[in-house]
Amino acid sequence: MTTLTSTMDADRIARIFAEIASTAGRVVMEVYATDFEARVKADQSPVSDADERAEEIILERLAKELPGVPVLAEEEAARSDETFTFKSEFILVDPVDGTREFLKRKPDFTVNIALANGDGIVAGCVYAPARKDLYVGGANAYLVEHLEPGAAPEIETRGQRIHTRAYPSEGLTAAVSSSHLDKDTEAFLSRIPVAARNGIGSSLKFCLIARGLADVYPRWGPTMEWDTGAGQAVLQAAGGRVLTPEGGPHIYGKRDKNFRNGPFIAWGRDPL
Repeated sequence: MTTLTSTMDADRIARIFAEIASTAGRVVMEVYATDFEARVKADQSPVSDADERAEEIILERLAKELPGVPVLAEEEAARSDETFTFKSEFILVDPVDGTREFLKRKPDFTVNIALANGDGIVAGCVYAPARKDLYVGGANAYLVEHLEPGAAPEIETRGQRIHTRAYPSEGLTAAVSSSHLDKDTEAFLSRIPVAARNGIGSSLKFCLIARGLADVYPRWGPTMEWDTGAGQAVLQAAGGRVLTPEGGPHIYGKRDKNFRNGPFIAWGRDPL
């Protein structure tokens, strides 16, 4: 069976995602600059015009650039009662990850696009349009800084390779959710040598570890596969790992759980 990963390398896939994410980021920032109103979906999570307009652009571009690859997108999934089907690979889309940060006018929201193949993640990108930072993960991990929304990423000339760091002897820096910190996460953090915390929203927590600014990101609160796929792509390309609390792989394609993640821990290196 011909698949996207059998015809195109991971870096090329990630760069296609990056171009699309930058374009979607322009629409996100257009809404961000207005007096927009949020609505509440059936699952009680917030949504705005930015989510819906950006997703429309992403789906249109993916259909053109990578035709035939199934796409699981957050807002489309929320509107549809149909069962999402795929064979061996599919694309995950979160048009605005960190909607609560977006609504609070904080810059910690991202556009996430990733490719899952089998149980794992192959490639992805995370674009933070308010911060103008683009993270790309395929065979290698790159950061493009000062990328204006809608601009060409030019990863070959502007991208800087990023890597996770060795764990500091004085203790780890934990990336933690600024909106979803719970008692299970706190309990885990109490069991490892944490010297500092960095609270931030969206998939940027994975990216902090990928660029060596943090070391661990534990998450027991609820997430969906589209929340984590792109960040995981960046982190693993930079040398990190995403595992279950028991040390198993953080898998994708969980149809039986409606693509909802269980607890996971993102590590910069091997787990402690």
